[in-house]
Amino acid sequence: MCALTPFPVCEWPLDSPINHIEQISYTEIFEDLLRFTSTLPPIQLDRSPSCSGDSGNNPIVLKKLNHNARERDRRKKINSLYTSLRSLLPLSEQTKRLSIPATISRVLKYIPELQAHVERLVQKKEEILSRQEEFSCDQENKRKGSSSFAISVSRVSEREVVVQISTFRAFETPLSHVLFNLEEDGLFLTEASCFESFGGRVFYNLHFQVERTYNLEGVVLNEKLLSLYEKRK
Repeated sequence: MCALTPFPVCEWPLDSPINHIEQISYTEIFEDLLRFTSTLPPIQLDRSPSCSGDSGNNPIVLKKLNHNARERDRRKKINSLYTSLRSLLPLSEQTKRLSIPATISRVLKYIPELQAHVERLVQKKEEILSRQEEFSCDQENKRKGSSSFAISVSRVSEREVVVQISTFRAFETPLSHVLFNLEEDGLFLTEASCFESFGGRVFYNLHFQVERTYNLEGVVLNEKLLSLYEKRK
């Protein structure tokens, strides 16, 4: 019998046959994949918003769109309100680029200042109106008082005198009463003129002839005429 000789033992690493087989396998698969893909037609990708192709009836999409629209409207309203708020500030500060918190802070500080200024103006207006009312009352009292009439007596010659009378029509003493009293004292009317100015004031210009027996004194005649008007007042 022949002696059995053992087969030579090849020293391969344990994983070497597996790696070799995998390398051949992967290479063949990759080449087959390249050949297969080269024969395929180009793929058209579907870029529609949804798989169904109709997003108009999608409640989720509609809800999101409505939310976005409401948010845009809300921000527009807020910006409009901030613009109106900024317009309350003085012109020198409206041109400044203030942030929203800075604008609110400045307005909150400026409103009390503005209110105090308005109160001062109202008080000043009331004081002016009060002084105006007092002035009107004083003028009315003066008009109703001694200034309601004025008398001037001028001597032209020894036997001639001119009397000028100024009075308001509301307080006018009848001229006949004045002439009657002067005639009793020896003064006779020779010429008379009259005109009325704006405001109801009446002016009389009277020329009198004096008797020789009458002692003509302008001061005495003036006092006599004043007493006549004081009695009729």
